[in-house]
Amino acid sequence: MSEDPEKLQEGTLISHLLELRNRLMRALIAVGLVFAPCAYYSNQLFEFIAMPLMKIAKAHGFKLIATGVTTPFVTPFKLSFFVALFVAIPYVLYQVWAFVAPGLYKHEKRFAIPLLMSSILLFYVGVAFAYQFVFPVMFEFFATAAPKGVEMNTDISSYLDFVLTMFLAFGVAFEVPVVVVLLVLTGIVPLEKLKTSRGYVLIGIFVIAAFLTPPDAVSQCIMAVPMYLLYEGGIIMARVLSGMRRPEAEEEDAVKK
Repeated sequence: MSEDPEKLQEGTLISHLLELRNRLMRALIAVGLVFAPCAYYSNQLFEFIAMPLMKIAKAHGFKLIATGVTTPFVTPFKLSFFVALFVAIPYVLYQVWAFVAPGLYKHEKRFAIPLLMSSILLFYVGVAFAYQFVFPVMFEFFATAAPKGVEMNTDISSYLDFVLTMFLAFGVAFEVPVVVVLLVLTGIVPLEKLKTSRGYVLIGIFVIAAFLTPPDAVSQCIMAVPMYLLYEGGIIMARVLSGMRRPEAEEEDAVKK
């Protein structure tokens, strides 16, 4: 006697929910384990994050300040959480991958793994690029742009919010190759269309860079030029992967039939 289809579907749904809960718990535990040492060294972490501005502050004779009573404690503690999430994100994304992978075809898994690893690596590279190359230029501009008679003493909480926003912006901006590859592999945008739209893409990239960086040409170019080079790299990757994907997808479809 066959089982009730509704009961089978309900059992499948419950098993998926239980697996999702277990994956989320593992991800949270990983973040918590990394957070513990980060919280212990929270002040040192903040000193490292503040180093680009501190160098400019020393040269121009200003300093970072804390305007709130709890700010000297809360701000480094807040940074510790984001650093823990930043460090643990590969394991967190692995848990997400382990949950969705059983529902993918073999050729989809083969391309999803390098794309996932590339997206993580590119995000890290974007953050490092912002810290190493963008912040010195940006903070120097801010320090020299202050009106006469205005002393620049930055609150550490405002500084942390600003750098976290810039880290996120540059990390996402460096995901351009992954976005290009996904657009091509999913068929949303043909590869030839991306090639012929280079001029519009270049203008759009400079507009985005103008919004995300200070209003000076140097900072804008520091963000826009790598983004466009990554766009060209994404086109090359999409051409290679789409050429590899067709025979594998056709082979799997033939096996299923």
